[in-house]
Amino acid sequence: MGFFTLLLNSITVSSSSSSSPAGEPPHFSLLRAIHGLPVLELSSICINLTLFLVFLLIISAKQISVCAGRIRLHKDDSVANSSPIRRSITVGGEVQDVIVGTGFKLSVSCCFYVLLVQVVVLGFDGFGLIREAVDGKVLDWSAVALPATQVLAWFVLSFSALHCKFKVSERFPLLLRVWWSISFVICFCTLYVDGKSFLVDGSSYFSSHVAANFAVTPALAFLCFVAIRGVTGIQVCRNSDLQEPLLLEEEEAGCLKVTPYSDAGLFSLATLSWLNSLLSLGAKRPLELKDIPLLAPKDRAKSNYKVLNSNWEKLKAENQSKQPSLAWVILKSFWKEAACNAVFALLNTLVSYVGPYMITYFVDYLGGRETFPHEGYVLAGIFFVSKLVETLTTRQWYLGVDILGMHVRSALTAMVYRKGLKLSSLAKQSHTSGEIVNYMAVDVQRVGDYSWYLHDIWMLPLQIILALAILYKNVGIASVATLIATIISIVVTVPLAKVQEDYQDKLMSAKDERMRKTSECLRNMRILKLQAWEDKYRVRLEEMRGVEFKWLRKALYSQAFVTFIFWSSPIFVAAVTFATSILLGGQLTAGSVLSALATFRILQEPLRNFPDLVSMMAQTKVSLDRISGFLQEEELQEDATIVLPRGMSKVAIEIKDGEFCWDPSSSRPTLSGIQMKVETGMRVAV
Repeated sequence: MGFFTLLLNSITVSSSSSSSPAGEPPHFSLLRAIHGLPVLELSSICINLTLFLVFLLIISAKQISVCAGRIRLHKDDSVANSSPIRRSITVGGEVQDVIVGTGFKLSVSCCFYVLLVQVVVLGFDGFGLIREAVDGKVLDWSAVALPATQVLAWFVLSFSALHCKFKVSERFPLLLRVWWSISFVICFCTLYVDGKSFLVDGSSYFSSHVAANFAVTPALAFLCFVAIRGVTGIQVCRNSDLQEPLLLEEEEAGCLKVTPYSDAGLFSLATLSWLNSLLSLGAKRPLELKDIPLLAPKDRAKSNYKVLNSNWEKLKAENQSKQPSLAWVILKSFWKEAACNAVFALLNTLVSYVGPYMITYFVDYLGGRETFPHEGYVLAGIFFVSKLVETLTTRQWYLGVDILGMHVRSALTAMVYRKGLKLSSLAKQSHTSGEIVNYMAVDVQRVGDYSWYLHDIWMLPLQIILALAILYKNVGIASVATLIATIISIVVTVPLAKVQEDYQDKLMSAKDERMRKTSECLRNMRILKLQAWEDKYRVRLEEMRGVEFKWLRKALYSQAFVTFIFWSSPIFVAAVTFATSILLGGQLTAGSVLSALATFRILQEPLRNFPDLVSMMAQTKVSLDRISGFLQEEELQEDATIVLPRGMSKVAIEIKDGEFCWDPSSSRPTLSGIQMKVETGMRVAV
């Protein structure tokens, strides 16, 4: 008892003694001490206290809303008691299981680890104050201000993170994530200042705060990463009696997860980190079908087919006399995905020319000409940021065109397949099963692959314009020669494109004819064997294969010639540009030459891809025309038959006054007045 009395008397005396002016109250002395703290520690105290007050306000607002809800429910007599309202997690079914992942456990562990470190620091500094009080020294209360606020803050943060488990929250609260991010930023800045001071002052700068800041840095870095993602790591597996999966044998009922791509955040989409869970699982063991998440509803073939088929039927109904354009229908159905992808393609094109444009200034800076202070750092930062943006946009661009192609392929495949089920007998004579398979396997695939070349049509002129602008800045009027040489390189391939389209059309016709005859031979193989006609029909099929090879050879030779022209076009354009500049008396500096060469290097890729674009456009046009022609074939009359549910009648098949013909335009039916009634179990011979 005497020790604590002595301690209290020492604290009272020391807090009102010589460190403050005469007659100054004790709390002014404490404020003066806190005001003398370093800027980062003072910022940490203010931010933590502010966020703590915001936390209290949010809790109070929630409690007030809950109480108001109870009063309202009480007045309406809708519930018998006033128990707190619990948030329902069910979505289309009741919660079956809650899986707490490793990420959530690590997040909570990091929070409590930081709390433990701050408690240890507070205890250490508090023990130091007690020892100074016993020795009669002047107490510096600012030493415990930072650890005290840190303990308070991390106590709230730790139990708030732990509370997410009981709320079954799949994402951390926004305040919690902001608090974690700010704590890491302050910690990182403090670590930089401490490291710099430690190098200058040596071990004399070392203190408990420095050691604690160094110890909690890895934990705060992990929490900052979790805050950016926002996902807790808690998975809610749901099941519903009203929803039954189609693949009961292959997928576990109750844990049908949709792909994380459907609700991924901005950071997850930019870094493709939504794939991490699947990749980490695949690194541990071979993936099974139940491990692969389901597609989002908007990416499924059923949704894409409905959109494409609806627009196709609308276009046919608008103008029945004119042949509908399948390409326009596809563009109308998926223009949003194409437009979003065009933004990434445009941004990627613009930032790719930042390097060639700025390289002249960089060479001048290396030569000793500095136009403004710290120009080197600014140029290096511009190069780094532009390359970073180019890399990110390239990944999003390629991913976008891949998804767009998948949507087009799935929708077209479904349309062709459904059309094949409804073809009339006359249409089936001109479209065998082999041809229909060819439409889905070859033509639909080619149309889907065209998504990779979709933006090249408008990107090539834009890239040429940007390149000419940079070249005009470096070589002057000689850039006109660049334009002329580029136009010559492109115009040369126009007649070749027409020839290649003709070859591609004849190639596909020869392939269809061979597939039709091959399917016919396979269907009638028994007759061929009995008549010993195998060699004769084999020779005929080989002759048809030879015709197909002839058109394939011509198509590939024309494509190789176009490719040769454009692989040599960048060298041709560069030689023409520099030769024109020298003839006109232009002065070529090191910076202008390097900038021009960098521009030519970037321009090489679109110029070299142009023959592929021409070839792909020709092939895609042929495939679109073939699919469009097939989709406009005559269908079976939907009202010609009436299907009754099984078990309603003993009659299996019944025909009343049936009229059948091969050609609908024929005035005389092949069969007429057909009457037939077949009951279940009867034996019928035709």
